[in-house]
Amino acid sequence: MRSLIGAVVGVLCLSAPAVAQTPAAIVEDVQGKVAGIEFMDYVAAGKIIKLGPKAGITLSYLKSCLRETITEGVVLVGAEQSTVQLGNVERVKVPCDANAVQLSEREANQSAATTFRSMRADGGSAPAKLPTIYGVAPLIQARSGSTLVIERTDGQEPTITLPLKNDIMVARKFYDLSKAGKSLTPGGSYLAKLGNKRYAFQVDASATASPTPIVGRLLRLE
Repeated sequence: MRSLIGAVVGVLCLSAPAVAQTPAAIVEDVQGKVAGIEFMDYVAAGKIIKLGPKAGITLSYLKSCLRETITEGVVLVGAEQSTVQLGNVERVKVPCDANAVQLSEREANQSAATTFRSMRADGGSAPAKLPTIYGVAPLIQARSGSTLVIERTDGQEPTITLPLKNDIMVARKFYDLSKAGKSLTPGGSYLAKLGNKRYAFQVDASATASPTPIVGRLLRLE
């Protein structure tokens, strides 16, 4: 069995594309021992993951919004989904917005500017569509030691100010509003401030406080 897995890994290595190390998916769950992979790690296309007996992993793809539950075998991470040999994979499409999970700093600033222009436009103008999250408590990638401020831009709501301390960060780089007992309003539009960065986003009107796949409520500010 070990030699068979080795042969599969060799084939996958030959077929893995030479791509830049841009995150393709995020690890939502790890079952058993999986070498080199931890909860909330990003993985890039071309990454090979070996799952031993009874081991499993859940990957959520940032671009395709596919959530994969994989048990055993060898996994080749792709740009939008995995190739799995000698194992089992279950895929489901989940609500998510690639514009929210992959927004760069430059795009974030442009997004905020677009929001404010739309707010100043006359009532007959259609508002710009903002990056959308599908849970009322976003999971925000940000640097610890900074301060995160979230303001509502389309209505009255108390401003949320959150000092990002190491002891409350998930996997050392994510702040989970659900763990802090904070939530936003379904259908609301917001501006997140982190230092000199400005990130405009909205909460889907059907969002609830029920458990939501990570990729559906992920905002990458760092």
